[in-house]
Amino acid sequence: MDGQSSPRDKAKTLLVMGRGGTGKTSFVALAAKHFIAAGKTPLLLVDLDPDQNLGEMVGVDLESEGVKTISELVTDTFIGRGGTLGGIAPSERIENRIWGEGLYESDFFDLVAIGTRWVEGCYCLPDAALKVALTSITKNYRFVLIDSPAGLEHLNRKITSHVDAIIDIVGPSGRTFGHVRRSRQIIREVNISTGHFYIVGGFLYPAPEEQWIKETFPGNYLGKVAADPAVQEYVLSGRSLLEIHPDSPGYRSVQEILKRPGFDSDSGDPVSS
Repeated sequence: MDGQSSPRDKAKTLLVMGRGGTGKTSFVALAAKHFIAAGKTPLLLVDLDPDQNLGEMVGVDLESEGVKTISELVTDTFIGRGGTLGGIAPSERIENRIWGEGLYESDFFDLVAIGTRWVEGCYCLPDAALKVALTSITKNYRFVLIDSPAGLEHLNRKITSHVDAIIDIVGPSGRTFGHVRRSRQIIREVNISTGHFYIVGGFLYPAPEEQWIKETFPGNYLGKVAADPAVQEYVLSGRSLLEIHPDSPGYRSVQEILKRPGFDSDSGDPVSS
């Protein structure tokens, strides 16, 4: 990590979530491009999706780079090496391995991925390990961008107890209202502290519905990601979205969305629109 700006005392953490197919991972990648262009570096990108698409969208192949996922480190530590679960908390035991073997580092951003779960069952141990590690490392970054898996189950996993903003990417589904309502309910129930909850229309979200969502969730809607064939071409071909042209409609719409709540400001927390 060798960013061009000095880190703030406290990183701004943005958690991006949404149903499958809404474009949340491409949103995170384009958001990373925006913050890099704006000099808001270094960034930490956190991929909580077992499909691990975020790395590809920012031009990183963790396997070829020799970087392990959190789940791989857990498997290696407690199965491959025969480590016990007693004594020191397992999550603390592998923290050093996470930053030594599980962190991809570049000039402007670092990337860590949860990976596929280590054994049959839940993600409890990888989640706990990542949560402990994030607590100690986030102060080194300007922004932490978290790409969540599809659905709402990840909120119960509570990888982080505090985020500055949650951005819910919604798609062309009649269940949009129910999804947003349940998201906010779960956030309250599991006690995730967040300053703001925002809604963004994915590239497939129908423009005529924008007025409805503005009226239903006043003050929460930031806008719609523009449909952009170039973004789709990059994603389908496995090209890094960090390399997309600055005039790309999809990229420019993400820039405008992020500017509205004041994420670019150095004068404090993002503000409600």
